[in-house]
Amino acid sequence: MTEFRPSRFEILPVIIKNLVIINGLFFLAQNSLSQTGSMFSLEDHFALHAWQSSLFKPWQLLTHMFMHGSFWHLFGNMFALWMFGSVLENLWGSKRFLTFYIICGLGAALIHLLFLNYEISGLMRDYNALVNQHAQGEISIGEFNRVTSYYNLKLNTATLGASGAVFGVLAAFVYLFPNTYIYLYFLVPIKAKWLGLGYFAFEVFYALKNSAGDNVARWAHIGGAIVGLILVLTWNKTNRKSFF
Repeated sequence: MTEFRPSRFEILPVIIKNLVIINGLFFLAQNSLSQTGSMFSLEDHFALHAWQSSLFKPWQLLTHMFMHGSFWHLFGNMFALWMFGSVLENLWGSKRFLTFYIICGLGAALIHLLFLNYEISGLMRDYNALVNQHAQGEISIGEFNRVTSYYNLKLNTATLGASGAVFGVLAAFVYLFPNTYIYLYFLVPIKAKWLGLGYFAFEVFYALKNSAGDNVARWAHIGGAIVGLILVLTWNKTNRKSFF
């Protein structure tokens, strides 16, 4: 199967429509609270935090998928969800698609937290050594305060967005319809398999590079894609399709 041409195709199936609405409502609530100067922060309570952080709550594994940092962040995720997810929901049905989407989002969050834990654990060891140096007067108060601010910022930085789940949706689409043409920037035709492989390689490269200032949750994207591919392979194990 390389193309999807069903006899009945819903342009905006029910789960996609409701996910777009819920994400939009969350975004409006985020902006409304920030503009009113409210002390209550949706990001603190519902965006995903490292489990070493005092702000971490278990429900954030789910709720972070409905939070976004900007309008374009929201638009990009919802457009991709509609573009690829509508095909999958028409193919699988609403119940299976919703199950798939939630599992991909949860898997992406867990893999992100796993790599974040590795990074923060090393940072915590360095910070504890710095505290001992400060207690012995080996570093200045200014240097200690600067490092403390960075440590607290890193520890309490929130992760938000539906990207992890959307990458799972993209991975499933690429596997099921590898030779379907997608128009990159609405102009350049490229087969889904090359777009998917290229995008995945891009994310892996920058995740391993781990550049300072890169605030994209690369491992969540990678994790969502891997979980999505595992799920679709499991569900489709009796009807494997040739990637080429």
